[in-house]
Amino acid sequence: MQKIVTNLWYDNQAREAAEFYCSLIPNSRITAIQHYTESGYGETGAVMLVDFELDGQKFTGINGGGDYHYTHAMSLLINCDSQDEVDRLWEALLADGGKEIECGWLNDRFGVPWQIWPAEADELMTGDPAAVDRATKAMLGMKKIDLEGLRAAYNAG
Repeated sequence: MQKIVTNLWYDNQAREAAEFYCSLIPNSRITAIQHYTESGYGETGAVMLVDFELDGQKFTGINGGGDYHYTHAMSLLINCDSQDEVDRLWEALLADGGKEIECGWLNDRFGVPWQIWPAEADELMTGDPAAVDRATKAMLGMKKIDLEGLRAAYNAG
């Protein structure tokens, strides 16, 4: 059992969002859907909760209405194996109304903040302080992370 499950708040798009995320991340699936009953806050029969897994990690999407919105105080980070994976996920999550932020951050069309991060970049943020400073400076000028650009900056000394 996963002890801590991230809950994501939606106006009324929890199922659409879960289906979308599951289509992007391998080994992902919707595991349960609950509907509002007559006693609930939503319209009877409408989707209330969607439980899903992204690569085995559990999430719940709740259709709670439009009163609450996301900030970058919380985001979902995807450690990517390659620049190709960064590019694929970046484009998919921006599609249909997403918004680029900076330093690998974006909001998808549902407003959820994501960090799309090449796992190799962690290595470029450790070690020689001057190299780390160069890589950090390069990263701060990027929206989508360009792994080759980070490598070049790190190795420029």
